[in-house]
Amino acid sequence: MSMSMAINGLLVVLIGWLVMRRMMPVKGVQVITTDELKAELKNKQVQFVDVRTSGEFRGNHIKGFQNIPLHELGQKAEKLSKEKGVVVICQSGMRSTQASKLLKKLGFVNIKNVKGGMSAWN
Repeated sequence: MSMSMAINGLLVVLIGWLVMRRMMPVKGVQVITTDELKAELKNKQVQFVDVRTSGEFRGNHIKGFQNIPLHELGQKAEKLSKEKGVVVICQSGMRSTQASKLLKKLGFVNIKNVKGGMSAWN
């Protein structure tokens, strides 16, 4: 086995691991279904954040959600209370998973990510 084959093999494994890691649920973040979200929407102790772009949000959103696009979440997270829970949604669940990781790093503790995002909402 040549050195370049070994390096290529390691690169494939590393890239696969990075892709899987991005899709894995975040430790300490609860994943909820859209049916569970419907019940959660009545909870006044929860903040609802849609991390899609403002254009996506304008096109279709769930009443009660505020739009903080993922790329702005780091700067605008201070608008959210760490004392309240946060429910995060995006289009498919990928960006909201990233948002959940970021909120966790920023010290939020009660975070819920909507599985399937707006694509699963009916």
